[in-house]
Amino acid sequence: MGLITFLSDFGYRDHYVAAVKARILQLAPSVPVLDISHAVEPFNIAHAVHVLNAVFRDFPAGTVHLVGVNDLGGPRAAWHAASFQGHYFVSADNGLLALLCDGQPEELVSLGAASTLTSSPTRDLLAPAAVHLAQGGHLTDLGPTVTQFFQLLNRQVRLQDNRITGHVVHVDHYGNLITNITRQAVEVIGRNRPYTVHFARETVREIAAHFQAADPGEAVCIFNSQDQLCIGINQGNASELLGLHFDSQVDLRFPNEGVPVAPVASESYTARQVKS
Repeated sequence: MGLITFLSDFGYRDHYVAAVKARILQLAPSVPVLDISHAVEPFNIAHAVHVLNAVFRDFPAGTVHLVGVNDLGGPRAAWHAASFQGHYFVSADNGLLALLCDGQPEELVSLGAASTLTSSPTRDLLAPAAVHLAQGGHLTDLGPTVTQFFQLLNRQVRLQDNRITGHVVHVDHYGNLITNITRQAVEVIGRNRPYTVHFARETVREIAAHFQAADPGEAVCIFNSQDQLCIGINQGNASELLGLHFDSQVDLRFPNEGVPVAPVASESYTARQVKS
């Protein structure tokens, strides 16, 4: 018997989360359901991708991740189930799978189209699909294999010989700023050189092991457990105090930055929409 995780933008004030769980309980009383969060910002696909990408690999292989974010089927009124890195995902066709799987899941099937519209697709369409997979059912039993789905482009990191330019991709509950600059990018471009981190009007000259390494009220940079560069203020809200938010620019600068060079690579995280 498998495990279902549940991520949504339903909030905690209303009955929507309970209705989905009740449906799962009716279909499979013995399947455990673990909440990831129901506080994703309404309709915010980038927020959902960040939360899910940060945690799904911590669950056992074969876990089914039920995603009820912007769940009305996207512009095509469609829903999908997918496999990626040993896990299953069920979601509306709203760009989430494209961002999470970096463009293409390993296998993708269609769960429904406009004729199956309901006021609660997560309860009536996605939850039964999640139960089927958690009980050991095959992905292809749920619908036909498809290759076309709604695409969103990941936000690009610009890598140059003496500079890395990234952006804030998430602001967490504490106001910490998570960027799309990775430890790997810093190691590849930095080649053990010293560097400074620049954001707003601040400059940080070293990466700390944890936020408490700085004095209270001081800005500090760390790499989080996903190896993403994070900016915080010890015992303060970095987003509010620094005036930085989603998509704000962050730079790492290495010695000899003044020498102009062409970009050498790109990395990505989240989220600009493109027409498809």
